[in-house]
Amino acid sequence: MFKPYLLSFIPIFVAVNIFGILPVFISLTEGISKAEKSKIIHQSVLTGTVIALVFMFIGKVVFLIMGITVSDFKIAGGILLLILSVNLLLPGEPRKKEINTEIGIFPLGTPLITGPAVLTTTLMMIDIYGFAPTFVAIILNMLIVLFVLNNSEKVIRILGVNGTRAFSKVIDILLTAIAVMMIRKGILEILKGFTKFSP
Repeated sequence: MFKPYLLSFIPIFVAVNIFGILPVFISLTEGISKAEKSKIIHQSVLTGTVIALVFMFIGKVVFLIMGITVSDFKIAGGILLLILSVNLLLPGEPRKKEINTEIGIFPLGTPLITGPAVLTTTLMMIDIYGFAPTFVAIILNMLIVLFVLNNSEKVIRILGVNGTRAFSKVIDILLTAIAVMMIRKGILEILKGFTKFSP
């Protein structure tokens, strides 16, 4: 009975990619006081959680109004995710953003914690495993994000900067694989629909 919960948790964990966010978070919050950093952490996790949960409830309704199918979103999201993951895997350092008081909302809360990858994966998990396992998977992943960001300095010390970067690259490769899977599933579903209605 726990299998759907586990199978929902893993893709969302990969999509969130907390160890990929961690170096960016440390860079953005460098020189900020502990109190301000704690505020930013809670703001970012709350933002990411709210966006993910709201999308769970209204995502498909929006699709219905706009005439978009889940298969269309899987393909579009998969392509976008593929481009994003390939860019992450390419050599080069991301440009450092200027620090401001709202970084907990943007870019940390969205699109870093809850971006297109998480939203696309969330809809796919609801479609495959149901609402309850996906809801639990989102909450658990956000709690992990909260824990890791609150202990960011300890995690960096344990893994080391190079270790964190290496783990992040492995996550990026898994992200690429998930993107390909989404595109494949979307195309197969559309083809299945054509076959079903063909004479």
